[in-house]
Amino acid sequence: MQMAKRYVSRLTRQTLALVLAGGRGSRLEDLTKWRAKPAVPFGGKFRIIDFPLSNCINSGISQVGVITQYKSHSLMRHIQRGWGFLRGEMGEFVELLPAQQRIETSWYEGTANAVLQNLDIIRSHNPEYVLILAGDHVYKMDYGTMLAAHVEQEADVTVGCIEVPLEDARAFGVMSVDDKLRITEFVEKPDNPKPMPGQPDKALASMGIYVFSTKILFDELLRDHELSTLSSHDFGKDIIPSIIERLRVSAFPFRDPVNNKPAYWRDVGTIDSLWQANMELIGVSPELNLYDSEWPIWTYQEQMPPAKFVFDDDNRRGYAVDSMVAGGCIVSGAQVQRSLLFSKVIVHSFCTVEDTVIFPDVDIARNCKIRRAVIDRGCRIPEGTRIGYDAEQDAKRFYVSPKGIVLVTPEMLEQDYPHGL
Repeated sequence: MQMAKRYVSRLTRQTLALVLAGGRGSRLEDLTKWRAKPAVPFGGKFRIIDFPLSNCINSGISQVGVITQYKSHSLMRHIQRGWGFLRGEMGEFVELLPAQQRIETSWYEGTANAVLQNLDIIRSHNPEYVLILAGDHVYKMDYGTMLAAHVEQEADVTVGCIEVPLEDARAFGVMSVDDKLRITEFVEKPDNPKPMPGQPDKALASMGIYVFSTKILFDELLRDHELSTLSSHDFGKDIIPSIIERLRVSAFPFRDPVNNKPAYWRDVGTIDSLWQANMELIGVSPELNLYDSEWPIWTYQEQMPPAKFVFDDDNRRGYAVDSMVAGGCIVSGAQVQRSLLFSKVIVHSFCTVEDTVIFPDVDIARNCKIRRAVIDRGCRIPEGTRIGYDAEQDAKRFYVSPKGIVLVTPEMLEQDYPHGL
C-alpha cells in the first residue's frame, strides 16, 4: 500500500492541472448575468470552483492554473482571497490565467483554444502530465487514481466518465468503450445518445476531465489550431473524436472506492439542478458529505459570528429544521424548513421559508412567505412578499424554471447588485 501511495504521489507531483473556468453558464439564467458559472455559490459557504480546486489539493496536485474569461471579477477575487495559502517557493500555486491574447489576437474561442493560448505557461512548468478539468461541476474525486490508470494503461489521453440517465445524456459527450476501457466512439451532445451495453437506460458520459501526456497535448492542440475555421477548437467536439483512431484514448469510470458504484457527481448547470443539488445536502445522509475531514472542501469566507435564532413566542418563534444555516445568519421569529441559508442572511419575524436556497447577504422583511426558490445574493425581499405560491404571478416578476423553482435576483426586484457577487 505504501508503494502504491508513493507511486501516485510521484505522478501528482509531475502534473499540472488546468481548470477551465471561463464559460458563460447561460442555462443558469440571471445567476450568471454578472458572474462566471464557477463563481456561483453552492452548499452554504462555497463556490462551485472550490470543488475541483479542493480535489487538486487533496489529490496532491499543487500546481494549478485557472483559465478565466467571462465576467470573471468575482471569481478571480475569490481565488486570490481563498487560494493564496500555497507556497510559491515550494513550487505550489493556484495561478489565474485570464484571456490575454498571448498567441492570437483573439479571446479564447473554445476549451482547446483556451489551453493553446497558454502553451508557453505550460512549457515553463514542464509537467509530465496535464490534467484538464471543468470548473463548473460538484464532486469529490482523487485525481491520483486517474493518473495512475493513465500510466498503467499506457494511454496517450484518458477521459473521466460517469454513467448518466439516457434522457440526460444529450447534454454531455457520450462514449463507447471496449472491454479494456479503450474509447471506440465519442460524440459530443448527441441527439440520440447510444446506451451502454446491457443498460438501455444509461449512457457513458464524459465528465469534462482529461489527462494528457504533455507532448501529446501540445501536438494535438497545434494540429487542431492549423484547422482554423474547420474546427470549433473544443476538446469534446473536436480533439477527442479526432484522436480515437490515431492514439490510445482510455476511459476512466468514476466510481465510489467503497461500494464500486457510480460516484457522486453533479452538473449544476440549470436552476433546477442547482436547487436540487443544494437540497440534497440537507438530507440526513447526503451523498456529498461536506463534513468529511479526510477530504475537506476549501474556500474563502469572512470571519462571522455564529448563526442566531431569537424569539420563542407561540406566534413568533425563530427556528430552522431540516436545514443548513451558515455563520452570520439571524432567524428572528421566523420559521425555516428544509432550506439552505448562506452567510449573513436575515429572516425577520412572521416569515416562513420552505425548500429554498438563499445566497449570502439577503434580507427578508416581515410577513414574507417563500418556498421552492433560489434567492440571489444581496436581495432585499420587501415586507409581505409571497414567492412560490402563484406561478403565474411569479412569472411576471421573476424567472420560473421548468420544474417550478423561482429564481429571484436584485435586478428583478429593481435593486442594485451587491459588491462581491
